[in-house]
Amino acid sequence: MTATTASLIDRMPACRGRLTAAAPLANVTWFRVGGPAEVMFRPEDADDLAGFLAGLPDDVPVTVLGVASNLLIRDGGIPGVVIRLGRGFAGIAADGLTLEAGAAALDLNVAAVARDAGVAGLEFLSGIPGTIGGALRMNGGAYGHEIKDVLVSAQGVTRRGERVSYDNAGMGFTYRHAGVPEDVIFTGATLRGVAGDPAAIARRMAEISDQRADTQPVRSRTGGSTFKNPPGHKAWELIDRAGCRGLAIGGAQVSEKHCNFLINQGAATAAELEALGEEVRRRVFETSGVTLEWEIKRVGVAREGASA
Repeated sequence: MTATTASLIDRMPACRGRLTAAAPLANVTWFRVGGPAEVMFRPEDADDLAGFLAGLPDDVPVTVLGVASNLLIRDGGIPGVVIRLGRGFAGIAADGLTLEAGAAALDLNVAAVARDAGVAGLEFLSGIPGTIGGALRMNGGAYGHEIKDVLVSAQGVTRRGERVSYDNAGMGFTYRHAGVPEDVIFTGATLRGVAGDPAAIARRMAEISDQRADTQPVRSRTGGSTFKNPPGHKAWELIDRAGCRGLAIGGAQVSEKHCNFLINQGAATAAELEALGEEVRRRVFETSGVTLEWEIKRVGVAREGASA
């Protein structure tokens, strides 16, 4: 990938944002693993993003990166252009019971603005360590609620630079999935809650924070919930019954605290983390007949000649 970096960045269209060749990515992921982006683009705003995509050659692959809390980037890095939305997409504003939030706004910050405005129903967002863009793409949820429960509409830009908008029904939400085309990059959302008491909302958010700290390895290098809950089952219970709690491959380990979390113990590679996940899937299928589906998104290419 290194040999093509110079030629790829030379093919980038004019933009107001920042372009970086061979941009390191491991330091921005929660796992702290993964190779570089061939080219990184950080747009100034939605207009800059739309113009860039409209002028980007059709053969250049595009990958969107948020805060990478539920993402595994493979050791060979990500070919093409990685788009990372920044400050221009992080605004949050409350108007009555409605909130406008940029796709780069942290879920926790959205919950906090809703709390201060006396808007209830969005407390669950404080338990999701990601951004609104990620929540839209995977119908993010926690503690009995999902983004579909509070979404009015979502805005985005297609791979060809066309501005699009979807109402709640148009998002095609199912469990941990949105039916919107994969090439759409979300830029913002309109959310709506119900009237509530800020003090009561704050108490609920504190309960969620305490519960996360008690049950999840929140201080570890992890990627959040690794597998989706299969219908009628809890993924962590199936993993535990398969004897995978504490299982390790190289520097990667299944969390002792919550076995639906994989942990980088300090020197793991992406290949080791992915191999460990696949071994967990194999053992769960052998013991229960259930095939676990990855919730963590895995992107990029393996490092040549590497093995877990």
